[in-house]
Amino acid sequence: MPPAANLRFLGKRILLGVSGSIAAYKAVGLVRDLVQEGAEVTVVMTESATRFVRPLTFEVLSGHSVATDLFAASQEMLHLTLPERADVMVIAPATANVLAKCALGLADDLLSTILLSAGCPLILAPAMDGGMWDHAAVKAHTETLRGRGVTVLEPEEGPLASGRVGRGRLTEERVILAAIEARLSPRRDWVCQRVLLSAGPTQEAIDPVRYISNRSSGKMGYAVAQAARERGAEVVLVSGPTALEVPRGVEHVPVCTAEEMGKALISRFAWSTVVIMAAAVADVRPKRPSPEKIKKGATSLQRLEMEPTGDILEMLAKQRTSQVLVGFAAETGHVIEHAKEKLGRKGLDLIVGNNIAAEGSGFGTDTNAAVLVDRDGHVTQLDLMPKRILADRILDAVLGLAWTSKGPAQTRPLGKM
Repeated sequence: MPPAANLRFLGKRILLGVSGSIAAYKAVGLVRDLVQEGAEVTVVMTESATRFVRPLTFEVLSGHSVATDLFAASQEMLHLTLPERADVMVIAPATANVLAKCALGLADDLLSTILLSAGCPLILAPAMDGGMWDHAAVKAHTETLRGRGVTVLEPEEGPLASGRVGRGRLTEERVILAAIEARLSPRRDWVCQRVLLSAGPTQEAIDPVRYISNRSSGKMGYAVAQAARERGAEVVLVSGPTALEVPRGVEHVPVCTAEEMGKALISRFAWSTVVIMAAAVADVRPKRPSPEKIKKGATSLQRLEMEPTGDILEMLAKQRTSQVLVGFAAETGHVIEHAKEKLGRKGLDLIVGNNIAAEGSGFGTDTNAAVLVDRDGHVTQLDLMPKRILADRILDAVLGLAWTSKGPAQTRPLGKM
């Protein structure tokens, strides 16, 4: 076992709920690692979960009795005493049924009753099969829970127990552990900062029906917005069209075109201390969009005349006083070289480059690998990781920067306002 100083959960009391999914066996490894990291773990199982893993397994690993019955013969009222002792509650795996109970406030067993009385932070790690994660009801319950401040992790895509391939696999253990760490020890090191952030794609109209856009989902930018807000920053998120839920506490400015995004950012630039351009802004747009739908086969549709959009970062750089500017570079090769060139050309303090052609690192994925290049030429390569974790790594890098304002050399560390 590592020294006590290196145990990130030392002395923390974690209440782990295990519900009836084939992924229940993965909770065994989670308990083992939590205990090895110094946590005191108590496990609550639903009746159906005990059909997949015997309670004795968790009792041996945790060193505590496993709670399964709301009406167990005990002097304790477990649905009250267990959550009172917990620093954080985690349900892994969380079935669609558990998500529904939690969202609707239903309580018909020990685990769901505990959910109603728990006042500690709650983390849900869903696992389900057969396209259930994409069902409208599950999406609605997830949105409700996130709106209440519950951390609902994204399940992974891959082979499912049914033999199908889809999204529904329990997320990796390291992601769950990182979420637990974040809820137990929230950092407030961005309290002094005002973050102006762009995310998502832009859409440039061809006619009232068609437009030119790109494959950006906005997930990376939204992850950075969430991370910055959780670490204490004021955040304004200027976002192109996405299907994502706006992080709690973040001001959302919806835009569609590159021009609209530029105006929104420029008008708020003086307010900001840090600008992070994670959006995939269109480089060109149709020169003369048609006010009416262009008929199929028309010459004007076959031969679109294009013009460049404005360079938003370049415009912001000309107006900067002491703001830190962070850009992104989505590349298909030679990432470091292209990132360095873009950083110098646009006068950035930091650039985040990633190879969108690499597996798990393209548009729309929940993971990303990146290279960070700062204005002093320092290069940091980051392996594939969940975008929410990468967001914190990016913010850590920005926090370590110092910058020089216009006029006389006047260097100061970020956060000393």
